Amino acid sequence: MRNDAGASGANSTLSESEIVEAALRVVRSDGVEKLSMRRLSRELGVSPMAPYYYVADKRELLDLVASAALVGVRKPPRESGPWQQRLRDLIDQIDDRLRRHPGLGDILLEQMLGKQLDLIDAVMEILFDAGFSDRNVLAAYATIHTYLFGRSRVNPRDRSAPADVLLPEAVARATKYMADLRGKYSYDFGMEVLVAGLEAQLALQPRPDLA
Repeated sequence: MRNDAGASGANSTLSESEIVEAALRVVRSDGVEKLSMRRLSRELGVSPMAPYYYVADKRELLDLVASAALVGVRKPPRESGPWQQRLRDLIDQIDDRLRRHPGLGDILLEQMLGKQLDLIDAVMEILFDAGFSDRNVLAAYATIHTYLFGRSRVNPRDRSAPADVLLPEAVARATKYMADLRGKYSYDFGMEVLVAGLEAQLALQPRPDLA
């Protein structure tokens, strides 16, 4: 956090948590692409220069938001259980933060290859421990990443069909449960499918000693 000597006393009344929550409100309402220092200042109700007392630019702001929102995520130790259990534990922790901070997923999509490399490393270490090859670790991580951070793109908040659209029978039967898409049932279903799929791919992977 910056501490410029010339900053006014009024600026110093802002807290880090206020900045984080204001930034997330902007992301929720307008999307991460609309988050700027000027837009943040309007959300906070302060002068356009006030946020610069804390962060230098948008990239530093995104770093701050992602780091603050992910505080407490821990990689499960090897002795805590099999790789499937440890992977699920880690992903559950990340998903919990995404649920607590709507809009965080969009920020992480921009930040994962920057300040959040520790999360990528934690997931990949579990996959390497499981025995996946280098190439398959990357493919597996990409699949996990897409599931975690891409669900909001296919599960929009406005899920209702236009009133004048007659849904096919199969679609009508299934879409009665649209509300589940953002709930625990759908998340658990997807995670079980994902882990089972990884297990199946691991079984199909050629053994190094037979390659």
